Amino acid sequence: MSASEIQKTRVINELQSFIRKLLQDPEILEQSLAAARQQLDNGGSADSMARVANEISDTTSVHIPEDPAEHSEADKMFLALLREVVLEEQALY
Repeated sequence: MSASEIQKTRVINELQSFIRKLLQDPEILEQSLAAARQQLDNGGSADSMARVANEISDTTSVHIPEDPAEHSEADKMFLALLREVVLEEQALY
């Protein structure tokens, strides 16, 4: 197995674990979106997304490392999707 395949497998496994958490506790998603909405109202900078990650870690069973340099690919994907969803919501208004 190549390094690329190992990385893809790791990301898939992490995403499966995360989806499992969402299915077990649907409030995670609403709390995550609320954190993203609040921070993106303050500009949506990289720092604000780090604060979103910290708030998610503090208020849910999902752990995202405090240091953005330590975010896994799955962490980055989740945060990017949160940002995208919130920006799309804001564009509707």
